[in-house]
Amino acid sequence: MLLAALSSSGSVAQRFEDLKKSGTSLTLRGVGSFYVGGKSVARTAAQIGLYGNGQIIVDQMYVAYMLPAKSVGTAVVMIHGGTLSGKSFETTPDGRMGWYEYFVRKGYDSYVVDQVGRGRSGFDPAKFNDVRAGVSPSGSQPNIRRIGSDTALTRFRIKQADGSDFPDSQFPLEATGELAKQVVPDMTDMYSVPNPTIPGLSELADDLTQVVMIGHSQAGRMPLEVVLLGKGNIRGIISVEPAGCTSSVYTEEQIRVLSAVPILVIFGDHLSSRQPVGANWGDALADCEAFVSRVVHAGGNASIFRPVENGFRGNSHMLMQDRNNLVVADYIIHWIERLPPKH
Repeated sequence: MLLAALSSSGSVAQRFEDLKKSGTSLTLRGVGSFYVGGKSVARTAAQIGLYGNGQIIVDQMYVAYMLPAKSVGTAVVMIHGGTLSGKSFETTPDGRMGWYEYFVRKGYDSYVVDQVGRGRSGFDPAKFNDVRAGVSPSGSQPNIRRIGSDTALTRFRIKQADGSDFPDSQFPLEATGELAKQVVPDMTDMYSVPNPTIPGLSELADDLTQVVMIGHSQAGRMPLEVVLLGKGNIRGIISVEPAGCTSSVYTEEQIRVLSAVPILVIFGDHLSSRQPVGANWGDALADCEAFVSRVVHAGGNASIFRPVENGFRGNSHMLMQDRNNLVVADYIIHWIERLPPKH
């Protein structure tokens, strides 16, 4: 039933002429991309897979940026979730403006990353090519994550478990096929702790001032880990639909450190919707409520925002792509505007 929905309503190719243009020009003082992190390692000819042995760079992180001509002086870093890439924050599946462009139009220096092992950041093929060459057993290959298109619709609360629509869904249901195209192979399982994306984000933060980090889903807690690395220039953290906040894991000292940075956690609607696989989203909310309580008890500024409690029903896991994505963005911007400057 879900696959039928994908094929019948959401898999038509997106055409450039169908994209919704903003109607107003966007003036920038800079646009581009670069890499942070990375290390040089020696690899055999078999591990490299082309031409011969040598040194390669691994664990680098791709960063795209747009800098508005008139900046408010705050940098926003957007970090996508699991099996996704920085595309999450760009043009929405139905062709509307995404958060990346919108925050720039609102005066924010905006940076969108591809996590290490995802998209343009790439990954080290050595472990896989060693198996192909017979050097390593097949069981030594790390798992490559991907989520099925139909499973994504239920996990992201775009469809109900039986394949039916949520009557009040904010997600553009006619564009589910375009969302399916955004799901990419995810190499998270090949990395040890900490995931190299976290030191990459730390390095990026070193290069910026007045930094606000927005982490989505699997990346929802990454900004917290960056703060725990000792980065004192993080002005604020927004965790969008994290898969929990590991409230019981952080020590009292870690909570004390995190309490020095304002934290906003955002969850959409239908959290009690039955999930045939994976964790229950209601449990994730409860965990984050406990985390927020610990931070507040330690004297911090932490809160949870739910659009459904503010008159907007039907938000999915992909709030940055929902029809009211710019309404949610405006709330985030209002929250940022009230933050004290970081000295």
